[in-house]
Amino acid sequence: MTQTKRPRGRPKSQFTESSAGTMQALDRALSVLTAIAQHDGISLTDLSRALDIPTATTHRILTTLQSKDFLRFDEERQDWSIGIEAYRTGVAYLKRAGLADMGRPVMRALMEETGETANLAVPDGAEVVFIGQIETPNPIRAFFPPGSRTPMHASGTGKAILAALPEARRARLLPATGLPGFTARTHVSLASLTADLDTIRARGWSFDRDERYEGMSCIGAAIFNDRGEPCAGISISGPSSRFAEDRLAGFGSAVAAAARQITARIAGHPAA
Repeated sequence: MTQTKRPRGRPKSQFTESSAGTMQALDRALSVLTAIAQHDGISLTDLSRALDIPTATTHRILTTLQSKDFLRFDEERQDWSIGIEAYRTGVAYLKRAGLADMGRPVMRALMEETGETANLAVPDGAEVVFIGQIETPNPIRAFFPPGSRTPMHASGTGKAILAALPEARRARLLPATGLPGFTARTHVSLASLTADLDTIRARGWSFDRDERYEGMSCIGAAIFNDRGEPCAGISISGPSSRFAEDRLAGFGSAVAAAARQITARIAGHPAA
């Protein structure tokens, strides 16, 4: 009995010179689409100059993408911007790949770079909920099972998110009468917490030493959605003995860079 072979995702034939022109055109079209996505409207001349593609060629690419609704042309402003089909394509990607899935390779790289457990959490009211973790192979390590919750004010990830929120929205989340304490280092007053959040916002990453659990430290940074709102946070956590003063700046930079990577992966951006 002869079995029908299933079609493969890639052809057996290798790339040939005859398809070079087609691939170059596709490469240029994708470059045009990517460049326009980074602007709130751009003219043909500026786009051609930025990409170093002849104006006539750029215009052919633009009109082709416009015919498929990937781009739109504003007659009044005489500039080009992203069309509805590009938006639908992006939405389809975001639906297929959830935050935890998109964050996992970044978390793994962060764990390998720092040697500490990497965590991913999302806000829920005045708490954060952990939705992902890549554990360090170190025998002594932090562990937060998916679904674990902790108050924002006593969490590295939570403080990073709070610091990125507008003041009015933050005020609605935090009680004016004081905050629950867990250790001697927990911020229990709004004045103390606010001062820490000001530092976090200026620095780009948070630091929690023994504020939720004695002997445990955490460094976190906020992840932003497409509206510039903090929608999640990434952090590293471990024994405080491994978070020495001379390591904090390097840890903080690594966590902040990881947050920016995930923000870019979900098509987000920090608030202006």
